[in-house]
Amino acid sequence: METFIDRLRIVRERIAAAARRAHRDPATIRLVGVTKAQPVEAIRAALDAGLCEIGENRVQEAEAKMTALEAERYRLTWHLIGHLQTNKAKKAAMVFDMVHSVDSLRLAQAINRYAAEVRRDPGRRLPILLQVNVSGEATKSGFDLYGWETQPDVYERFCADVEQILALPHLDVRGLMTIAPWAPDPEAARPVFRATRRLRDALAQRFPIAPWRDLSMGMTDDFEVAIEEGATIVRIGRAIFGER
Repeated sequence: METFIDRLRIVRERIAAAARRAHRDPATIRLVGVTKAQPVEAIRAALDAGLCEIGENRVQEAEAKMTALEAERYRLTWHLIGHLQTNKAKKAAMVFDMVHSVDSLRLAQAINRYAAEVRRDPGRRLPILLQVNVSGEATKSGFDLYGWETQPDVYERFCADVEQILALPHLDVRGLMTIAPWAPDPEAARPVFRATRRLRDALAQRFPIAPWRDLSMGMTDDFEVAIEEGATIVRIGRAIFGER
């Protein structure tokens, strides 16, 4: 029977193999363990195995786990990867080390305002990613970028928002996040990941003031394809922790 250590080792080996296929250094890819609906003990097991970056979908669930693991706070990096409502922006700004799911100008403005008020280190900007929806799938959150490569008005509307977000003094825009539609064949996600990478590259040329180094894309069913298309952060739950 596979143990947690076995599953984590296999995932890391798959990450490294995908990186090598893309002629990339595996060390440049960050693994975020997704612990939605997992107990605190699962996070402790991850820490013991050297996995210190943890992704949570909901602010309230994450806060309870953070409280239980307060003694380990210095070892953990907490990522918010789920949809964030504006009314939860204050708490998210207070407790998370990085927010992947900034999907509107309004939300970015709210996080910026609260980051100035509640961050433990108010002099350090809060790293964020802009969540984009390039697939057009209605159930996915994110800035609507469907067809951005062929519809200039879609891209220009987004760039107008990006320009305002980059001017917010308490946020550090690091790149983009996306979620591909689920499909039985991971290859079906490739066009989504490729379009997101191209979007990131276009933004890097247009707005060189930001680093645009990160692409958070790829989960249990498609992370290898995401890495081949340029992912720098993969968010993996089931392949590491098992079924919820």
